[in-house]
Formats: sequence, C-alpha cells, structure tokens
Amino acid sequence: MSPRQPASRPRDADWDPVHWLRVGLLTLGKALARLWGRDVMLYTGGASFFVMLAIFPALAIGMGLYSLLSDPAQAAQQGAAVAKLMPAAARMIFQSELMRLSHAPMETVSFQSGVALLIGGYAAHRGFKALLAGLSFIHDEDEPRGFVGFNLLALAVLVATFVALGILSAVFFGFRILGESFELRPLRGVPWLYSEWTWASLGMTLGMTLIYRWAMSRRPVDWRASLLGGAAAAALCIFASWGLGIYVEQIAHLGATYGSVATVVIFLIWLSWNVNAVFFGGALATEVEVAIDTHAGRMR
Repeated sequence: MSPRQPASRPRDADWDPVHWLRVGLLTLGKALARLWGRDVMLYTGGASFFVMLAIFPALAIGMGLYSLLSDPAQAAQQGAAVAKLMPAAARMIFQSELMRLSHAPMETVSFQSGVALLIGGYAAHRGFKALLAGLSFIHDEDEPRGFVGFNLLALAVLVATFVALGILSAVFFGFRILGESFELRPLRGVPWLYSEWTWASLGMTLGMTLIYRWAMSRRPVDWRASLLGGAAAAALCIFASWGLGIYVEQIAHLGATYGSVATVVIFLIWLSWNVNAVFFGGALATEVEVAIDTHAGRMR
C-alpha cells in the first residue's frame, strides 16, 4: 500500500477545499506582490498620461466620423450614455467636450478630427506601448520583443481595440434602438441586459483576456489564467468607477483641496485606478499560470 500513497495525494488535494483556498490566497498574495513592485508605478503613470492625451482626440475623431455618416448630436447622446461608466466628476469633462463638438460647425469638427488623428494616434500608440511594457515586466518576460516587433504589436493591439469598441458600441446601441423603436423587449424582466455596465464588463473581459493571452508574452499564456485575469481586471475597473464616485462625493470632497482643477484630478485618479486594475489582471493571470503549471508537474 505504501508505494501508492504518494500518487494518491494529488488526487486527494483535488477535492480538498481547504487546499484550494490556501492556493487561491497564496496566488492572490503573489499577484499583489507583482503589482506593488517598485517599477510598476512608472508604467502606470506612463500609460495613464498617454491615455489621457488620447481620449479627447479620440472624441474628435469619433464626432468627425459621425458628422459624415450621421447626426453628431446622436453621437453625443450615445457618448453620454457610455460616460455613465465614469465617476460623476470625471464625467463632466467628457460630456462637456462631447457637447462642444456636437454644436461645432461640421467644417471645424472635420478639421479638428484630422489634427486629432495625428495627436491621438501618437498618444494612443505610446499609451499601449507603456501598457504592454508594464504587462511584460509584470509577467517577467525573459525574451522581450525587438524594437520593430514591439511597436507593431502595440499598433495591432491599438487598432484591434478601436475596432472592438466600435463593434461593441454599434451592437449595444443598435440593440437598444431596436428595442425602443419596435417594442422588442423579449427579456423585459432582465434589466441588466440593457445596462452599459453589463456590456462594458463583457467587452473588457474579452479584450483583456485576448491581450493577456497573446500580447503579454511571446508564448501564449494559458487561456484559463488569461480568462480569470481578464474577468478580474474588468471587475476591478467597474469597481473603481463605483468606488471613486462614492469616495469623491461622500468621503473626500476634493474640490476643497484642488479647487477648479478637481475634476481633472479625479479624472487622472480614475485613469490610474483602471490602469492598475489592468496590471493586476496581468499579475493574477501570471500567478494562476504558474500555479497551473506547478499543479500539472506534481500530477505528473
């Protein structure tokens, strides 16, 4: 009987909830340790800065496209619906820029869109480079990509992100318009189906899962680890918007400290929290993959 005992231990561990709770807590602690590394804050600051530079040119580009294809006022209404995902103070900056662009002459919007394409494209590319560099650092990538390969990867992720956002927005708003116009509400008793939060969570989970799997490392990351990291990143991003809104509106009134620039400060805090959520998802995916490989090795 004794030679069979070592082989039965891994099987016993598969059904032991205490064992998996211990493994889960240990994995979570290691992921937090990766996130709180000394150099991760540099990548967080770089990604947040360039994302902030890219957001408003992206609005101008979007309004320019809508001015050619549809009514800019409709784009402003759709953008205001998406802005519900932001804290109230940060939402004010986003909505005021949308209203300014929607009431501007078409020639002005088109010209601004052309200039914004250059500025926003540069800032967005740099932001994704900082994001991917931070994820590679967190993943302990020992074979980083070359200069050309890394820039092409960042460009590919940038283009894929904008395409995915466009498709997700079109499906979401098309779904709502059809439901309101033709009274097509087969799931009227399921309000979460028509919520921006639901669609944002699903879209971000899918997007971050793909990034963690294919862009964080030269070798594809285990899909189970990538999916868990993507779900964690999406949940933390949604929680960051909700938590920051409560913090700013009910706990710390930043207007008393920062005065007229309080909304800008809140917007930056919101961005940095979201970037940290993305980095935590990468750290969690890394540690889950390590735990999966370790468990598979013990089973062998």
